[in-house]
Amino acid sequence: MKAIVITRPGGPDVLEQHDRPTPEPGHGQVRVRVLASALNRADLHQRMGNYPAPPGSPADIPGMEYAGEVDAVGRGATMWPVGSRVMGIVGGGAHAELLCVSER
Repeated sequence: MKAIVITRPGGPDVLEQHDRPTPEPGHGQVRVRVLASALNRADLHQRMGNYPAPPGSPADIPGMEYAGEVDAVGRGATMWPVGSRVMGIVGGGAHAELLCVSER
């Protein structure tokens, strides 16, 4: 999958598109094909090196808000079948093609 990655602290020029392994949803998770993500102040501060990603969130892929469609369901996840339209807030990682999140 493709993701926007912070390569080092700095301005917009430190963002690069990289290929990353396709994430697989774990127990109670769904994988979302991200169709839209937002850019907010926390993302700008993270890019400049002034805001560390929360624990469990990717340190180098920004993005806290996302909207998309569920394209895979992990074991034990029953709330959102494949094809469901979803949106949410995460600690980071939404500036990527795919994102695994809790079904809740």
